This record gives sequence, C-alpha cells and structure tokens, in this order.
Amino acid sequence: MPSSPLPDGHAATLVLDQLTLDRRDGDGRSFSILAIPALTLEPGTSLGVSGPSGSGKSSLLHLVAGLITPSAGRVSWGDTVVSALAEGERDRWRRRTIGFVFQDFHLVPELDVAANIALPASFSSWRLDAVDRRRALDLAEQMGLADPRRRAAVLSRGEQQRVAIARALFGKPALLLADEPTASLDAARSEAIGALLVEAATRCGASLICASHDAALLARMDRRLDLTPTPAKHAT
Repeated sequence: MPSSPLPDGHAATLVLDQLTLDRRDGDGRSFSILAIPALTLEPGTSLGVSGPSGSGKSSLLHLVAGLITPSAGRVSWGDTVVSALAEGERDRWRRRTIGFVFQDFHLVPELDVAANIALPASFSSWRLDAVDRRRALDLAEQMGLADPRRRAAVLSRGEQQRVAIARALFGKPALLLADEPTASLDAARSEAIGALLVEAATRCGASLICASHDAALLARMDRRLDLTPTPAKHAT
C-alpha cells in the first residue's frame, strides 16, 4: 500500500548559506571541520554526500536536522531558519519534518518489527492506537518484512535496516536523512537497501540526503556533493 502524500505546504526548499562548523582541539583552539558556502535542495530532490572519513558528512546531516547548530551561516527550510530556532523549537520542527536513517539502526531488540517502526508515536502517546498500528504494518509490508511480530533481535542486518527505513518514514517526513545506510551490509543487500531507500523517498515525495561511501548508492541520487577534509586552520 503506498504512503499517503505529504500534506500541502509540508514540503519546502532546503537552503544552506555560508555554513561553517568549528570545533576545538585539545589545546582549546578553534578549527574548522566543515564549510559549505551555498547549497539549495528543491522539494523531492535527492542529494548524495560523499567524502573520506573526517570530511564532515555526518556533521552536515546533524546540522540539517537541527541536532547541532552551525558556528556561522544558516540552515533554512522554506521560511523557517532552523539554525536560529531555540533547542525546543528545533526538536518540534525535527519531529514534524525529518526522518533519520542511522548507520547503526538504533532498534529496540526486545520489541517486534511493528513496534520498532512505530517508535516515533511513543513521543506523544504511551499507547499505540489502531491508526498508528495500521501504518506500521503497512510500512512493514512496503519494506518486504513478512512477519511484523518478529523481534528485532532475531532479524538479519538487512532486515534491521529495512525496519530502520520504515521507522524513518513513519511520521511522513518531508526530508529523509540517511547516514551510511548500507555501510554494514554486503554488496547484494546494499543494492537492495539502496533501491528501497530511494523508492521510498520518491513514493512519499520526500527530499533525500544520503551520506555514503557506497558508489552505487550515490549514483542513484539526483545530485552529488563531494566533501573534502577542511585543512586545520586555527583561529588567531
């Protein structure tokens, strides 16, 4: 069963403007780890982010999601300057807007497939209602998960990643972020998960940003952003 379309006005253009992220070394000196002068991602577009370890791929996803704030510049989603929101406002915006697929899945081993998919609903309610349960079961079917009653602990890594993608889609996000979604999978499973991720984003009309070393997955994206490690430049 296909996902419901995004509500009117839910989709928006993502804009990164003069974005930088600094960190401090062991001596307390500030240095830059990420610098993106400008980036615009139109609604429904997919972007692959590549680069070696340490180039800032995960940091970029965390900035876009509002999990961290930039040292300078801004992250905007339509008319909302996400990077300027207070922490609580960013949390609410993220729950309404973002679906995140983590490299390490972050499933609850004791819960079954359907309950793991529906975990986002637990942020607003202690009990899963019939509508949320039905949506979790529909997403399990879309992801090719035959038995939604199986515990996450007994699933293969490929199955666990399918559950993680379904969970990211549960809230009907307008923006789907994936951090190395095929990194721990073999070639065959990587190919299947890559196709599933892109198809799922397309089906629900979500924009997709995928950080990955997987050349085959990156080739599925509409656009590509290659990051290189920022030379360690200490502030004076």
